[in-house]
Amino acid sequence: MKYLLLALLALLVLWQWRTRRGSQGRSQGRAANEPPKPVEMVACDQCGLHVATNDAVQGRLGSYCSAAHRQRHEA
Repeated sequence: MKYLLLALLALLVLWQWRTRRGSQGRSQGRAANEPPKPVEMVACDQCGLHVATNDAVQGRLGSYCSAAHRQRHEA
């Protein structure tokens, strides 16, 4: 019985140690990383939805959120 209690105590200490070590590593990693840079947004000429410029579909008359909206607006 006492070996079971010692094993449980050892597991508890190990779990606490790993939890503290992991949380310190994550907070230091975030501080070293730069925040993501903002992305320019454009409004869809058909529905007005704002999408990132690199995700927007470019057409003759402007920017669109999808190819279907580009076809519908430019038809």
